[in-house]
Amino acid sequence: MSILRTIAMFIYLFGYMILHYSILRRAERAAAAGDTATVEQIVNQHIPRWSRGILKVTGVSLSVEGLENIPKDRPCVFVANHRSYYDIPLLLAGLEKPHGILAKEELEKIPLLNRWMKLLGCVFVQRDDVRASVRALNDATAIVEGGRSFVIFPEGTRYKGEEGGAGEFKAGAFRIAVKTSAPVVPVAVTGARALFETNGNRCRPGSVRIKIMPPIQTAGMSKAEQKQLPDAVRQSILAALK
Repeated sequence: MSILRTIAMFIYLFGYMILHYSILRRAERAAAAGDTATVEQIVNQHIPRWSRGILKVTGVSLSVEGLENIPKDRPCVFVANHRSYYDIPLLLAGLEKPHGILAKEELEKIPLLNRWMKLLGCVFVQRDDVRASVRALNDATAIVEGGRSFVIFPEGTRYKGEEGGAGEFKAGAFRIAVKTSAPVVPVAVTGARALFETNGNRCRPGSVRIKIMPPIQTAGMSKAEQKQLPDAVRQSILAALK
């Protein structure tokens, strides 16, 4: 059954994008013309729908707590723990609307998916290239400066330890928030790895919880507070994972 769910997931994942190819092209033409309102309308309609469809096809039940903690009048930087490939569709479906994500460069090579991600405002990063990583962080910073929220996974890779744990939160990603004085919104994702990775990379049904915590203001932070920020956010997420 898990094999059939996995096949169905991939059929749906690419099938949706193929069936809606004309909408993708319309969004790309709007982007080329500088019509950001049309791009945003298409992205906000189709990306959450596509993401929720992935969850439905694979039998995933998602509960979200704390949507009221998302700032309404300014962009923020969402900081989430990273356990699974599912984390991206989970956050695209679970936040108040989809936001750009700091994603690994391999995703930029996937046809159609890469084009939707660029419309969304995702930034692709080469983790083993310091200069490229700096450029990616600068690109993400520019997105937040332009008034759009952004999502980062500061561990830099999926954490493969026991449920309830998290890897080290790297400081570089937090510079996006500090440089733009945007609030950091911690997000704890529980149960995602059991949907795929712990089942031999085959889909299986399950429940996931997303908990969105109150924002942490970065404006006016001292150098010492900035240095402590990654671990402070990590600790708050760890507490929410318990």
